[in-house]
Amino acid sequence: MKKIFIASIFLFITASYGQQKDPLQTSDADKQEEWVNNIMNKLTLKEKIGQLFMIQAYSNKDEKHTKIIIKTIKKYHIGGLIFMQGTPEKQAELTNVFQATSKIPLLIGFDGEWGLNMRLQNSFRYPWNMTLGAVQNNDLIEQFGEQVGLHCKRIGININFAPVVDINTNPENPIIGNRSFGENKYNITEKATAFINGIQRTGVLANAKHFPGHGDTSTDSHKTLPFLDFTTERLDSIELFPYKQLFKTNLASVMIAHLNVPSLEPEKGMPTSISYKVVTELLKEKMGFNGLVFTDALNMKGAANFAKPGDIDLAAFEAGNDMLLIPENIKVALKKIKKAIRKNKISKERLNNSVQKILKAKYWAGLNHFIPIKESGIQEDIITIKDQLLYRSLMKEAITVVKNNHETLPIKELAHNKIAYVKLGDSDNLNFTNTLKKYTQVDIVEDDDLTDLLQKLKSYNTVIIGYHKSNETPWKGFKMSLEELAWLREIAKKHTVILDVFASPYALLGIPNFDAIDAVVVSYQNSEISQEISAQIIFGATEAKGKLPVSIKTIFPEGTGLTTQNLMRLSYTIPEEVGMSSKLLNKIDSVTKIVVDSLMAPGGQVLVARYGKVIYHKSFGFHTYEKKEEVKLTDLYDLASVTKIIGCLPMIMKSEEKGLLNLDETLGELIPSLKGSNKDTVTIKEALSHVGKIMPWIPYYLETVDSITKKPFPNLYRTEKREGFSIKVTENLYLIDSYTDTIYKRINDVPQLKKAGYKYSGLVFYLFKKYLKDTYKKEMDYLDDSLFYQPLGAKTLTYNPLRKFKKDEIAPTEIDDYYRHQTLQGDVHDMGAAMMNGVSGNAGLFSNSNDLAKMMQMYLQGGYYGGKRYFETKTIDKFNHRYFEKDSIRRGLGFDKPDLDPNISASSKYASANSFGHSGFTGTYAWVDPDNGILYIFLSNRVFPTMTNNKLGERNIRTDIHNLIYEAIINKKEDGM
Repeated sequence: MKKIFIASIFLFITASYGQQKDPLQTSDADKQEEWVNNIMNKLTLKEKIGQLFMIQAYSNKDEKHTKIIIKTIKKYHIGGLIFMQGTPEKQAELTNVFQATSKIPLLIGFDGEWGLNMRLQNSFRYPWNMTLGAVQNNDLIEQFGEQVGLHCKRIGININFAPVVDINTNPENPIIGNRSFGENKYNITEKATAFINGIQRTGVLANAKHFPGHGDTSTDSHKTLPFLDFTTERLDSIELFPYKQLFKTNLASVMIAHLNVPSLEPEKGMPTSISYKVVTELLKEKMGFNGLVFTDALNMKGAANFAKPGDIDLAAFEAGNDMLLIPENIKVALKKIKKAIRKNKISKERLNNSVQKILKAKYWAGLNHFIPIKESGIQEDIITIKDQLLYRSLMKEAITVVKNNHETLPIKELAHNKIAYVKLGDSDNLNFTNTLKKYTQVDIVEDDDLTDLLQKLKSYNTVIIGYHKSNETPWKGFKMSLEELAWLREIAKKHTVILDVFASPYALLGIPNFDAIDAVVVSYQNSEISQEISAQIIFGATEAKGKLPVSIKTIFPEGTGLTTQNLMRLSYTIPEEVGMSSKLLNKIDSVTKIVVDSLMAPGGQVLVARYGKVIYHKSFGFHTYEKKEEVKLTDLYDLASVTKIIGCLPMIMKSEEKGLLNLDETLGELIPSLKGSNKDTVTIKEALSHVGKIMPWIPYYLETVDSITKKPFPNLYRTEKREGFSIKVTENLYLIDSYTDTIYKRINDVPQLKKAGYKYSGLVFYLFKKYLKDTYKKEMDYLDDSLFYQPLGAKTLTYNPLRKFKKDEIAPTEIDDYYRHQTLQGDVHDMGAAMMNGVSGNAGLFSNSNDLAKMMQMYLQGGYYGGKRYFETKTIDKFNHRYFEKDSIRRGLGFDKPDLDPNISASSKYASANSFGHSGFTGTYAWVDPDNGILYIFLSNRVFPTMTNNKLGERNIRTDIHNLIYEAIINKKEDGM
């Protein structure tokens, strides 16, 4: 048996791998050699031995700790430091202190597998390797490596002990798990290569770990010595595969793990980190690695339990390691090695070889000319917009759909799909649910009792189950409890279920059967961004692209990943993703502050999107100047005349598209009651362009109130709804039903304007409302809601919002002392629309900015949104056209457009001629620009407490913000500006 073992070792060791080109040699090799030799010639034996050690330092400890490190540097001439917990600023400060103390520049090491945040507070945290293993675009991994390298370099780190190249084939692995790129050796190698290329480009040394492979263990080498009972053939084909490929590159260093691998080291219980057979014969000689070789931390139990302090260090150096990481007792270790050299147990040549490599690495990292680290401005340099963009890109590419029965994802149908969200797991879910709710109504359903929960869920079609586990560290538990598995099973029996796992994909291993679960999403981590992007994938605002980096039994093999459809719904991101500047766009904050401080409006909302991505969405101020109720993004505002293009115009467009009306048709032909009136021969095209000589408006309400007391006439109004008085004007005020006919008669009879040309008129939209009801036999609010708002998921875009929403969810408009004599909150402000039961073609709609944006984005996308075509693009173009431009009329059909003189335009001076939208009397504005891909929503209640306050309009605030949006475009010339 022993002969067979030795034979296998021989065959394994003698197989040729080729020799790695010296990865530590720089382009100016002669100067590097000169610098190294110059230092070597000056070093004493003790100083050379000191170079072998890298001790740990903390930037969150007291002055006593700092003094100990300084003393150690001076006394033992150590080669480097590995920083542990602390902050970037303090670490940079201490690095300057320690480097100034050391005779020879220190090699500063760090464990930054997912960036500085692995150890340091107030720093950027990138995704874990398991998450990145799902990414198919390795260019992003290289960018990740580069960014991590830049962060390291900024605070004086010279070597980052990353990447982990362990092949995690054991789901029970307690220490690697999420730190691995997965189980596929090819994928791991590609990811590691990309990371190494990126980080070493910045002048920071990379380190592949944990040689020969820590991925298939069920114990933690920090606590004990893991046992790997694998054949050399298995190790060669699996664990060692990434290293063989990486050694063909410029990989600078390797870390040796503390493992018990009998097939590589026959001595019982000997850790690989102190095995000559592993470090020298296998790694250096057979595999040809020429870079720096580090031990894993020698204070870990996997090594420390094998030998005493000093003895373990000596054994590690004898094995062939160049640098000894975190010795338990440097004094004893140094003495032991010195003694071994003097007794010729270790040759001076062997020592010199390691020290020369260490010095070469220091030169490679630029330490031959150490420049003190700039200690100011660190935060700005290590948490950048580029980092945020890259993190988002990585998560978008990583999130994986592993099951999607009947194309459950993305959710297309919103109008008749009642959706609930149920939380499992013990971590935060706020960003996930908040983002889900941006697409449609999603109710959070919860209960401590499963039976009661199932009862609450009875009326729901779709249940989104989010499984949320801690994102704090990759070592946190991920398994579902038996209770959670039972809840998942029972809910899935009776509902369409979408399971979204914000944890390790291994969490799926606990689910015995997936048959009843319609869709499964693996989001990997429970970060705010992963929650946000995952919700967007569920609703088709972006598509899933990731592939599972590990297998979930046989049901979801490694590499499983379904691509989902992009339905072109609004997504949410940061400005730089669409070529705009966060810094410049945030100037809007200052303008909205002026709005509130200058009493232009109590508060409001601003939304900006570009290319279908919302990049600025903020509320400001309060509901009233009493400042009791802060404005929330979900609050509704009275849209006033924006109703014309969101409520009435869509149905006119739909009618034209269906051939039910012709734009050259006259109003008399469209509405028989107008035959013989002064509006008879006005064409639809003229009416919608406001050139039909039609009066701007009629104050109908004045004819229904006492001219002195301003009180409604009792013969026309009642304080409660009753037969014949069903038109709700506002709370406790109902108008006689017959007055609708009076309004239409007044419009019919009102004299025509004497002067031809442009005159904005709201009356035509009353007439179009009448046409729509006569044609479709249904009220306009029903038509709009069923054909547009519900399918769009625009739940707050509605007439008469008090039927659906609480009063405190709606911003008040005015304290009415001239007609309704109460604070208007949830009842339409426009008097004429109020007299039409809150539903008119000219006013009546309420919405929050997000839901209004859906309708405007649908226009911007040529009539398509959420996987559904609402209009042909040519229909949008037909209505977004100036038919009377030769007469200097700026208007399209229903849509407002930029003034022909940009200096007096109500829209931005930068807005293209193809842009369109509308403003509203209450202080609202909605505008889109197809040429620049921009959507802009401004909502406010500037009419509170009185509509006589027009500071908002006088100061052109809405236009000023519109200008700021365009000025935030980073490459204006490329965008035709």
